[in-house]
Amino acid sequence: MTNATQAYREARDLLLSLRGKHDEAVATFRWPALGDRFNWAVDWFDAYARGNSRPALIIVEEDGQRTERTFDEMSTRSDTLATWLANVGVQRGDSVLLMLGNQVELWEAMLAVMKLGAVIMPTTTAAGPTELIDRIRRGGAKFVITNPSETGKFDEVPGDYGRVSIGPAEGWEDLRTAYQGGPVPPTPHPETAPGDRLLLYFTSGTTSRPKLVEHTQVSYPVGHLSTMYWLGVRPGDVHLTISSPGWAKHAWSLFFAPWIAEATVFVYNYSRFDAAALLHQIRSNGVTSFCAPPTVWRMLINADLSGGPGSLREVIGAGEPLNPEVIDKVSSAWGLTLRDGYGQTEMTAAVGNAPGSPVKAGSMGHPLPGMPVVLVDPLTNQRVDGVGEGEICFDLSVQPLALMTGYQGDDERNAEAMEGGWYHTGDVASRDGEGYITYIGRTDDVFKASDFKISPFELESVLIEHPAVAEAAVVPAPDEVRLAVPKAYLMLAPGHVADAETAKSILAYARAHLQPWQRVRRIEFAELPKTISGKIRRVELRSREEQLARGEIKPDGNEWRDDMFPDLKG
Repeated sequence: MTNATQAYREARDLLLSLRGKHDEAVATFRWPALGDRFNWAVDWFDAYARGNSRPALIIVEEDGQRTERTFDEMSTRSDTLATWLANVGVQRGDSVLLMLGNQVELWEAMLAVMKLGAVIMPTTTAAGPTELIDRIRRGGAKFVITNPSETGKFDEVPGDYGRVSIGPAEGWEDLRTAYQGGPVPPTPHPETAPGDRLLLYFTSGTTSRPKLVEHTQVSYPVGHLSTMYWLGVRPGDVHLTISSPGWAKHAWSLFFAPWIAEATVFVYNYSRFDAAALLHQIRSNGVTSFCAPPTVWRMLINADLSGGPGSLREVIGAGEPLNPEVIDKVSSAWGLTLRDGYGQTEMTAAVGNAPGSPVKAGSMGHPLPGMPVVLVDPLTNQRVDGVGEGEICFDLSVQPLALMTGYQGDDERNAEAMEGGWYHTGDVASRDGEGYITYIGRTDDVFKASDFKISPFELESVLIEHPAVAEAAVVPAPDEVRLAVPKAYLMLAPGHVADAETAKSILAYARAHLQPWQRVRRIEFAELPKTISGKIRRVELRSREEQLARGEIKPDGNEWRDDMFPDLKG
């Protein structure tokens, strides 16, 4: 065991031992000192995976087909693939675009590319030629690894990059030939330094062009110790996360965090979400920890939860803030506390309701160990201490290990993000007297109506409690009297009709459950614009409202206002 491996293990084991002792974990945890070289795939994963016959990865398909790999198999197969990739030209420092689904080759390729000291550039299979041109150009991709079904997209993507397919495709190297030979020696350490780059992630671009985030050999591989702690994953666990490859959350919860904990990654692939089928997989496969976005949790609580949680011990929501209603229903049905947390592509889990700690419904919890989270007044750029409200920031004076190096090729955005000695997340939150942090919204999304500050998230949380509402997005609608009023764009749940009766019912419900100054004055039934990662693009809805107010576009007749219903006026 190397000194780096030993230091990493000690840091991890400390966090595992402090479950339910959050204050002590924050006070005592320190990031491990790893020396001049570190490579997570070699120094951590291989160190415990070789000769380890426990399952590292289980993938179950909708038709019941099952693929399993032990830790030892993942270690040796990634050695084989690393040798093959080196032979086709992948070198240390090369960017390798991985556009794969939830398939075993994705995990093997991530380990193999890492072992070569090359750079992983995950990309969603939903990306089309336009997005791929941008990613390959800005990310400097030297190689692409994808499935035969996706290779046609690259016919329209210029560039001198190596092409690798998981199976035969004309003009592409077939990755599966890598495993046709005999065993290969363990991949030697690539001598990567902690500050060498490892990952390039494109953000989902909810308000602007996707940013290109760079992470190092330690910012994610070591930084995700905080994520492991927040998820509550332990050695021997079976962990399931609902997440699509290509986005940072996939690496958070389906690669780094569970394998830091020496737990099994469990994946269930489905073409169409089926709550009953997912619950069956959780129960029949002994899943002990489960993380899913609030959208999935909302669909699950509308299903039959009477069969119980099976072996589940930890249930977590991520991706967007959790609504208190969802937390309450899971607790009532299963007796488990659904925990929330916060982080970004730019960092690992930063704020969370840690396992074993008291949860305050609606709050994201407290700063996690090693994460220098502060609130900063957006107007003065000064730190807000104690009770108050401000932008969630990192204190850069402590050189946060789990933070990106920056946005590649974008000096202007870097300067904005790191202004005044803080890393600015662009998210606003409040903190109460017990230190609990509660999400308010994006700085771009929070707005004023009748001189009151409106948090779209608060209003949306109430709206989705109405049985007719599946999803909601609140934006300001220009108004001659109030300057702006809250307007909600709504997607209806199955079985509900977009008519006056439904509109009145929703407006009345919002009126009864919101403060007068928060009142939703207008609603419109519509498909919500989203990024390819599934996040709502409120910027498009705000723009539409401004165009409507200027008369540049005409209303589609699907808007309902509270003044259309005399008994709702006021």
